[in-house]
Amino acid sequence: MDDLDWQRLIDQLHRGDCTPFLGAGACAGTLPTGAALSNRYALHYGYPFSDPGNLARVMQYGAAVVRDPVDLKEGVCRLLRSHGGPAPGDPEEPHRVLAGFPVTTFLTTNYDDFLAEALRAEGKEPHVAVSPWWEADPAATPVLPEPTVECPLVYHLHGSWSEPASLVLTEADYLTYLVNMVDVVATGGRQPLPTPILRAMTARPLLFIGYSLQDWTFRVLFHGLMRSTPRSNKRRHVSVQLMPEVNGSASDAESKARRYIAHYLDGWNISIFLGTASEFCAELLRRMGRAP
Repeated sequence: MDDLDWQRLIDQLHRGDCTPFLGAGACAGTLPTGAALSNRYALHYGYPFSDPGNLARVMQYGAAVVRDPVDLKEGVCRLLRSHGGPAPGDPEEPHRVLAGFPVTTFLTTNYDDFLAEALRAEGKEPHVAVSPWWEADPAATPVLPEPTVECPLVYHLHGSWSEPASLVLTEADYLTYLVNMVDVVATGGRQPLPTPILRAMTARPLLFIGYSLQDWTFRVLFHGLMRSTPRSNKRRHVSVQLMPEVNGSASDAESKARRYIAHYLDGWNISIFLGTASEFCAELLRRMGRAP
């Protein structure tokens, strides 16, 4: 991100012309990473394959052992809740920072309720909704209230720990999610997402925080929605993500990786900030003159 990117983003956040899209990195330091969670369950269930860090595959194996995927998800929710919430009083905590802007719609692939709690702490009354991703019935797309600054919408794309059965967790879950999304778009059936969510994703710039843009779920959804947006109306997005692990044996690996990421995401009209969600929020506050 350059100075122009920062100023544009700050202006958009101040007027609420932005849709934050939160991923696992927004909870770094509070909840375990996907890899840590995967390794924990791989050890617990005696996962026999060579990729114990692949959460969807490990949980698919766990579901086969437990023989009840919802019971497995109940256990995951209990484990995640046991870690508590973000440290109170941290001015750079991502959920707290975002909740202070007049944004009306928030998207997340996380299961936690940290964003809704941060909005309530700001005196707002968020409406929390969960995607019925498992439904192929055209009538399943929920009708949501029109979001406002006072009553913003928090939409969980991959489920919520308040409804364990809604979690997109196993390989089978991800396949069902993708098939249902692609199916409704390909057949011209119902909209894959409620109207306020579609509008928030296609008419406003997106601010991705702690979310991997390499994830196939996102790529299918994002590409499908962006195809329906006229080129003249496409917005410039921002992504906050960590530098991927690089091949140490390749010469100048990190520099090459940075150039590739910048080139790859620029094709999607996305500017990048390489760093943690907290580092991003600290820089955002500094540029706004609100650094602690």
